[in-house]
Amino acid sequence: MCGRFASFTDAQDLADELAVAEIAEDARLLGPRWNVAPTDPVRIVVERPRREPLPDGGTTAGEITRSLQVARWGLVPSWAKDPGIGPRMINARRETLLDKSAFARPLAVRRCLVPADGYYEWRKLEVPSATRKTPKQAYWIHPADGGVAAFAGLYEFWRDRSRADDDPARWLVSTTVITTAASDGLERIHDRMPVALPRAAWDAWLDPSVGAQDANALLEDASAPMSTYPVGARVGNVRFDDAGLVAPDPDPQDPDLVLL
Repeated sequence: MCGRFASFTDAQDLADELAVAEIAEDARLLGPRWNVAPTDPVRIVVERPRREPLPDGGTTAGEITRSLQVARWGLVPSWAKDPGIGPRMINARRETLLDKSAFARPLAVRRCLVPADGYYEWRKLEVPSATRKTPKQAYWIHPADGGVAAFAGLYEFWRDRSRADDDPARWLVSTTVITTAASDGLERIHDRMPVALPRAAWDAWLDPSVGAQDANALLEDASAPMSTYPVGARVGNVRFDDAGLVAPDPDPQDPDLVLL
């Protein structure tokens, strides 16, 4: 799974990297994060028709535009009774996307990229422990080229029926990160990893004219190269959120370090 990641690259730099034409104000104001956790607001890249104003005060669909938006991490399906289901849907398994109702619909019409500077994973260690708890080593996993990872994601709109029609908070936008079987050495740390789409797949993944089957095919064997090194245990506590979390662990517990 992918349960923690970091997103500290500036919004304008993300826009330049991902060919984004518009940055929503809340996405621009979202500060750097080194310990993003489930239900936190995150930035996503989407392609949707631009809303054009009409003389009567309404809007109509205009040109399809790539934009940087904000969503809550943890998908809330449109049919959910309440948003409490979100924390259980921070990830969507690639192998069952077409079979799960919560994911099949957004796979067809609401795909996104979740930009990240990297993510964290914990490796269970087979070393003696003074307690019954299995010791783990935290790892920082990040793009090998030093750039930004573009995780394949889905997003959804959920309407809060308890709020008035003119309440801007009546709509919740949420997102999930698609995961797949770990490979390229990352399976030594954990059996799952987020799908980091290579640059060549970004346009097709975001293109609303691409159907669910073709979009699903883009995820097969999609893997941007990653590098790893061990980091300290502080990342396991959501109260800590600073650049020191990605500093190499000077005294790692892992006797067989995974250095990719």
